[in-house]
Amino acid sequence: MEPPTSSRLNSRKRRKDGSGPNGATELDGIPPKLSRRSLGLREPAPFSDEVEIDYSKPYVRVTYEEAMRGTPLDRPVRVYADGIFDLFHSGHARALMQAKNLFPNTYLIVGVCSDELTHNFKGFTVMNENERYDAVQHCRYVDEVVRNAPWTLTPEFLAEHRIDFVAHDDIPYSSAGSDDVYKHIKEAGMFAPTQRTEGISTSDIITRIVRDYDVYARRNLQRGYTAKELNVSFINEKKYHLQERVDKVKKRVKDVEEKSKEFVQKVEEKSIDLIQKWEEKSREFIGNFLEMFGPEGALKHMLKEGKGRMLQAISPKQSPSSSPTHDRSPSPSFRWPFSTKTPPSSPANRSRNESAVTYDISEDEED
Repeated sequence: MEPPTSSRLNSRKRRKDGSGPNGATELDGIPPKLSRRSLGLREPAPFSDEVEIDYSKPYVRVTYEEAMRGTPLDRPVRVYADGIFDLFHSGHARALMQAKNLFPNTYLIVGVCSDELTHNFKGFTVMNENERYDAVQHCRYVDEVVRNAPWTLTPEFLAEHRIDFVAHDDIPYSSAGSDDVYKHIKEAGMFAPTQRTEGISTSDIITRIVRDYDVYARRNLQRGYTAKELNVSFINEKKYHLQERVDKVKKRVKDVEEKSKEFVQKVEEKSIDLIQKWEEKSREFIGNFLEMFGPEGALKHMLKEGKGRMLQAISPKQSPSSSPTHDRSPSPSFRWPFSTKTPPSSPANRSRNESAVTYDISEDEED
C-alpha cells in the first residue's frame, strides 16, 4: 500500500454528482459550499459497546486503491485512530480531521486508553479517563469511541471492530518494550500516516503550567480555591498573598503613571493649540494694524481726503473773469482834531504819519 501524501491529506475534497456508486471524489482546491445545518452534529459520538455490528456479513478488508476510489455508502472505510487525548487540544482535533478525510467515505473509530494503561506505560494524566472519553466524543470528526482501548493492537481487536486502516503520525512510537508499536500494522499494509501539528501538545501545555506554577497558584487562590485544594503550604500561601498585594500596589502606581502621562500629554496638546491660536490671532492683529496704520493704510488716505476737504472749505472762491472792475476810491485819512501834528508814536507809526501828513497837505493845497 502506498501511503497518502501530505498534499492529499491536507487538500479538501468536493463530491461530484454521478461519479460512482459511492459518490467518488476528485481532489480540488476549491472548498465546497455546505448548508449551515450540516456544519455541526447535534449529539456526541456513541461508544463502541453501544453500536450494533452486523456479524452476518464476512469481514473483508478493502484495499487502499478501492478506498481511494470510493466505497458504497453502506460500506464505508473503517479507519481507527488511538491515543491518550489528555487535555484535548487543537493538535488532537487536527489529527482526527486528517484521519476522517483519508478517503472519500470514511467511518472514524477513535480508541482512548484507560487511566490504568496510561499510568503504567506513559505517566500520570491531568484528566481522568471519563473526562478524556467525553472530550473525544464531542469532536465533530469522530463517529465512534472505543473505551479502554488496548495499548498494542492485536489481530483480534482489528477483526472485532472490522478495521481497515490505522491512522497515526509516521514518527516511530516507542513504548511497551518496542521501538515502534505500529510496526506490525505498517508491515500488514494497514497504516495510514497523518501529520503532527507543531507547537502544540499535551506535554507543552503541562510544561507551561509547571513553568508558571506560581502565577496559576496565585490566580486560583484569588478565585477562592483553598491552599489545601492547591496543595500549597502555609508559608507559600502567605507569600502568594503578599505578592498579590505588592502586584496590586505596582498596578496602582503604574495606573497613576499612565494617567499622569496622559494628563501631561493633554496639557501639551492644549498648549500647542493655544500657541497656534495665539499666533493666528497675532498675525491677524498685525495685518489689521498694518492695513489701518501702514504707509499705504486706510488712515493715510482718510487724512489726505480730510485735508483736501478742509483746504477746499477755507479757500475763497475766485470771482468770474468776465465781471467788470471798479476803481476803488482812496480811503479818507484820519486827522487829529484841532491839530496838524501827529501824536507821538513808534518809529513804525512815524512813517505812516508822515505819509498821512503829506496826503493832508496835498488836499489843503487843492482846496
